[in-house]
Amino acid sequence: MLYVEILGNLPSLAKSEVKALLELADRRFKIAEEDYLLLAIEGDERAFPFLDRLGMTHEYGILFFSAENVEELYAKAESIDWGEYIAGTFKVDRETMRNCTHYVENLEKKLGAIIYRQGFKVNLSNPNTLVRVYCGKKLWVGIRVRFFKAKTFDERKADKRPFYKPIALPPRIARAMVNLARARKEVLDPFMGTGGILIEAGLMGLKVYGVDLRKDMVEGARINLEYFGVKDYVLKKGDATKLREIFPDKTFEAVATDPPYGSSATLAGRKREELYEKALMSIYEVLDGYLSIAFPADFNAEKVAEKIGFEVLEKHYQRVHSSLDRYFYVMKT
Repeated sequence: MLYVEILGNLPSLAKSEVKALLELADRRFKIAEEDYLLLAIEGDERAFPFLDRLGMTHEYGILFFSAENVEELYAKAESIDWGEYIAGTFKVDRETMRNCTHYVENLEKKLGAIIYRQGFKVNLSNPNTLVRVYCGKKLWVGIRVRFFKAKTFDERKADKRPFYKPIALPPRIARAMVNLARARKEVLDPFMGTGGILIEAGLMGLKVYGVDLRKDMVEGARINLEYFGVKDYVLKKGDATKLREIFPDKTFEAVATDPPYGSSATLAGRKREELYEKALMSIYEVLDGYLSIAFPADFNAEKVAEKIGFEVLEKHYQRVHSSLDRYFYVMKT
């Protein structure tokens, strides 16, 4: 089995991102159990290339076992041949989650001693293998495969890009939106702005397509993509409500986008609800697959989308600030 530790700021979105990537890896892979921010997954190493794409996650790894109490944990640890999992030196690291119900003082030392007795050396500063223990309703033991450093996402925030506009999705959320759209080879963002969603998709190895009504945004997005090393892109100046005219012979497998929320400049003088409905109709014409999209909470996106023909699969609420609440939707044609 595997485990994923998701972020706590938008847990429903983070969980759905994991589910989407497991679906891409193998439809038989699934979340078997949840314990606060820890997801226990029925799956194997074939999921690793997909889990490497995660945005709303702290880390993932191989899950050995769970235990109902500390005594059971030690007994199971004694029965394991740690040589199958530990290469070189090791360290035991504990994560005490908010719902931890166990007395875990000195657990790291006691578990470390069990592993040490099997002939492995401890290295507290730079171990080859990190053994992870999570304390929630249960106790969970595994080894870390990948840790997602916050710094790598922070380096791609809007104000760190050469072409900068203050209104942009955080990179982690932008990445999650691409994953929620189940993109395997490509993704289209018809409201690309400065290219935040396209940057994340391109860094995952996807071919990216972007559209924006403003020429300066198209050129700015191009500068940003090149800056972050994304080369496989197609950017066009155009209207998101007329995508079939922009791509007369192209159908996309995935669309991920964050339409503008309000100012007359970003809406090009159109009423917001009218723009959203026409954009959804336009996306439907060029999409054969999944759409990941954000709308303000006061827009009845479900009603409009279902009238057009979309199947609305999920929605995830976020309060951004005092004047903006939004939902992230996952839809399917």
